[in-house]
Amino acid sequence: MHGLMQSWPLTVDKILDRAKTWSASREVVTRSLEGPIVRSTYADIHTRAKKFSAALLAMGIKPGDRVATLAWNTGRHLEVWYGVMGIGAVCHTVNPRLFADQICYIINHAQDRVVIADATFAPFLMQHKDKLPSVERFVILADEDRAGDHPGMIAYETLIAQHAPDAQWGAFDENTAAGLCYTSGTTGDPKGVLYSHRSNVLHTYMTLQADGFGLTQSDTVLPVVPMYHANAWGIAFSAPAVGAKLVMPGAKMDGASIHELLETEGVTFSAAVPTVWQGLLQHLRATKSPLTSLKRVVIGGAACPPALIRAFHDEFGVEVMHAWGMTEMSPTGVFCSMPLELKDASFEDQLPIRAKQGRPLYGVDITLEDDEGQPLPHDGVTFGHLLVRGPSVVEGYYRQAGKVVDERGFFDTGDIATIDHNGMVQITDRAKDVIKSGGEWISSVELENHGVGHAAAEIVAVIGVAHPTWDERPLMIVKLRPGESATREDFLAHMQDKVAKWWLPNDVVFVDDIPLGATGKIDKKALRDQFKDYRFPDCR
Repeated sequence: MHGLMQSWPLTVDKILDRAKTWSASREVVTRSLEGPIVRSTYADIHTRAKKFSAALLAMGIKPGDRVATLAWNTGRHLEVWYGVMGIGAVCHTVNPRLFADQICYIINHAQDRVVIADATFAPFLMQHKDKLPSVERFVILADEDRAGDHPGMIAYETLIAQHAPDAQWGAFDENTAAGLCYTSGTTGDPKGVLYSHRSNVLHTYMTLQADGFGLTQSDTVLPVVPMYHANAWGIAFSAPAVGAKLVMPGAKMDGASIHELLETEGVTFSAAVPTVWQGLLQHLRATKSPLTSLKRVVIGGAACPPALIRAFHDEFGVEVMHAWGMTEMSPTGVFCSMPLELKDASFEDQLPIRAKQGRPLYGVDITLEDDEGQPLPHDGVTFGHLLVRGPSVVEGYYRQAGKVVDERGFFDTGDIATIDHNGMVQITDRAKDVIKSGGEWISSVELENHGVGHAAAEIVAVIGVAHPTWDERPLMIVKLRPGESATREDFLAHMQDKVAKWWLPNDVVFVDDIPLGATGKIDKKALRDQFKDYRFPDCR
């Protein structure tokens, strides 16, 4: 027997329809690539997205066709998202920070028919367009004056001006593909994660839980996390779903630029990777600037050092909330809300929990296994492989045969973690990054979090280096803050009472820079290549 309820397909076009109907005048503010602030509303975004849908249909774009974007977080990019998805085409967000060969590979693998790009990336496309045989049209997110410098590319403003906002949205199955995002490809070729309308809408509901982002119509949201990576953590859906004001940072991610938007637009909620917040913190301290409206910050993409959580709390009264997920999870999986028994505890007592990644949101199931696939206890101590499943978790990769889940539907995240009795997950390493010393595991993430707490440290990375006796031992690699100095002994003394003695790094080296990957994380593959011939002092 079936229930007698309406069949209402869960498609993302309904999100912007709702924003246009009930939050029409709510602002979408963009720092344009040209510099000036551009103000729009959800009603404007809806109209222009519909015009873009009509333009795509006139080009012959059909449901299932892939339309790529290389663009920063702007109102125009938001229009493109909904304009593509609304007609059943697939919005393929391409990370412009990848290497040129990777970008060409991704566009060709996706067989994109149209590429929509900010003017910033037009020279790249002009240089490489002959390597992109599937692409029929290039559209520059600019007016005619700005796009005129790029022959063969049409200006977005010129394109949508030719069409009425009368394209039909929806009217297709909720399992229709909506978005395509490729993994960063640090091991092998990037792999395509193909989101459905249903998975995106369910992910939106998940993140809007009170123990998740908990956004409301009274929030002003600054998504520093880019729209080209990991589905923008779903904020391009969750903010309009509740009618929150959106503030788009464009291409400027430095501390001063982010602070300006936070203050001038009254931002209450923001989300970014740790390196962005470290840059903001350095700017605030250097300029002795306040944060007058910001209440909550979500940090994901890499483990957030406790020192950063403490600094925002103690110096600015801002709550830093950890989150964790993957491109393959749409991406949010767990969110650090306080367990009931610690709700009223002091900040000091809460800090060890706030440094963990969090508890699974409703809609995500997690488990922990050993190398042989046997279940491990949720005691907060035992390390194991973290597996996940749920309606917004990948089942297979785009244009790859077979499923990537086990017979129970669990996907191996590639992360090593612990889970406690409350379901609190702490990621201790990527499986390929964990340091195996004398048959025991050492968490490079925990060592990095303690190391970056040193007053002289700007960025700290820890990798495993071969050792003749212990198989591997930790090497700490440090980039110091400008004008600071420190020694190996300073860092080892700083770590002395924070980790087990046998976890202490065998050496500390200082470098001018630490490479970051395309998503802002420390590129440990590059560091392992850089230090592949390194020998510890006791092995020389």
